[in-house]
Amino acid sequence: MRKIKKIFSFLGPGFITGASDDDPSGIATYSQTGAIFGFAQAWTALFSFPLMAAVQEMCGRIGLVTGKGLAGVIRDNYPKKVLYFSVFLLLFANIVNIGADLGAMAASANLVFGIPFIIALLLVVAISLALEVFVSYKTYSKYLKYLTFALLSYVLTSFVVKVDWGKVSSYTFVPHLEFSEKYILNLVAILGTTISPYLFFWQADEEVEEEVSHHKLRRMGAGLPHVTPKDISRLRIDTIVGMFFSNIIMWFIIVTTGATLFANGINNIETAEEAALALKPLAGDFAFLLFALGIIGTGLLALPILAGSASYAVSEAFGWKEGLFQKLKKAQGFYGVIIIATLLGLLINFIGINPISALYYTAVLNGIIASPLIAIIIFISNNKKIMGDRTNNFGLNVLGIFTLLMMSVASLILFSTFIF
Repeated sequence: MRKIKKIFSFLGPGFITGASDDDPSGIATYSQTGAIFGFAQAWTALFSFPLMAAVQEMCGRIGLVTGKGLAGVIRDNYPKKVLYFSVFLLLFANIVNIGADLGAMAASANLVFGIPFIIALLLVVAISLALEVFVSYKTYSKYLKYLTFALLSYVLTSFVVKVDWGKVSSYTFVPHLEFSEKYILNLVAILGTTISPYLFFWQADEEVEEEVSHHKLRRMGAGLPHVTPKDISRLRIDTIVGMFFSNIIMWFIIVTTGATLFANGINNIETAEEAALALKPLAGDFAFLLFALGIIGTGLLALPILAGSASYAVSEAFGWKEGLFQKLKKAQGFYGVIIIATLLGLLINFIGINPISALYYTAVLNGIIASPLIAIIIFISNNKKIMGDRTNNFGLNVLGIFTLLMMSVASLILFSTFIF
């Protein structure tokens, strides 16, 4: 037990960031993947893992070395137009994503506990905002870390249902490719859902928050912290573990829905709660309960990260005081953005916007801003004036450039689909 506690205390921003990627909208995408294609796209979890890990390590390293978040570094080194355009798109995409996640969580609470949708919606918003605004970062980060256990419900569900593990292994380690529009678009959706811009901003800023909490910095953006090889090693391990955890959960969701929904001819799953409900007659009440509770738990993990990453970006863009270690009265702008973004996400559930269309538009926006942001991240990570002797090694650059190419192609496909 002590060893587990020690390992868990070692994990930080990278682990939380990776886990938050499996939010309710991500669960919906992965459930749809399993429902439509069975195990045929299970290989994508192995494919996206090193790409995601490389980009997130670069983002974490930027925060660790500079003592600033990603938006703060961009503000100091790139034209303001680039900064404001990126921040605006990130804010818009995150608000839509918050709205979709809130709706999925409320619907799941209604399914499991019978709580009316509107009451569940308001409860989730109240809990999330109370934790972010009134709880210190040191305590709050522990809450986020423990919420990652909610994702284990998808591992347990896969062992409750009947799975042909030999077939799963075959599809996982030998990529099955189809050159159909549906197959390619779903690959693009997986990439867009997995390698998301809000994760870039969040991890960079949380590395700085960690430095503040360990008294290496007085506050965010206040000087250069002393970074040791041990710090870099900790960052790399934490990030790799976090991104592996994210992708293995994605794999288990695809396997579970492939073994149940696809196997029984249920191919049209549009939301995470639909996937949970469809599991009930096929895999029993226990599998349904695990899947539905997982949606609520992962939503509670992802909501503050979506709102928080937007707030960090806006605050850094305008030079406001920022950070979850700050009190409300000292960082009103920072907490104001968190509150407004969450409330706007709440309103999306009342104005008749189709959540599936909303998620599609969010994927398009994320695809548009991910590529230029990854390019900027690679440039910053190789700039000795910014990073000193902590620039990228050859392996990180290869993976980063490959990710940039993949996301650029994904962006073009999504954008052309959106237009035509």
